[in-house]
Amino acid sequence: QVRVVESGGGLVQAGGSLRLSCAASGHRFSSYAMGWWRQAPGKEREFVAGISWKGGTTLYADSVKGRFIISRDGAENTVSLQMNKLNHEDTAVYYCATSPVLAGTDVRREYDYWGQGTRVTVSS
Repeated sequence: QVRVVESGGGLVQAGGSLRLSCAASGHRFSSYAMGWWRQAPGKEREFVAGISWKGGTTLYADSVKGRFIISRDGAENTVSLQMNKLNHEDTAVYYCATSPVLAGTDVRREYDYWGQGTRVTVSS
């Protein structure tokens, strides 16, 4: 059984930083691309960042490019999202997910297993 668990969410002031982590188990982690998505209240879930199965390719939404960094540690079966210069628009529940599209993808239907999410709140 595949299990995806996020951690690291919380309350942070605007301009601050936060690091999210995602641990995946139950399948060959190294054979999957990974991604972070987020959903703000009243909005659709949107792509944030993705990373290929070997970590050599990263994808970012325009809204986070230059501020967020996605990385993966194959030995630890974890994926992280370093979030810098946070602003109020980054407030959302952040989800980690796996994808069999090895190159990485920003298409929601191409992600198969999802975590329960971790909440990030950015205060003004």
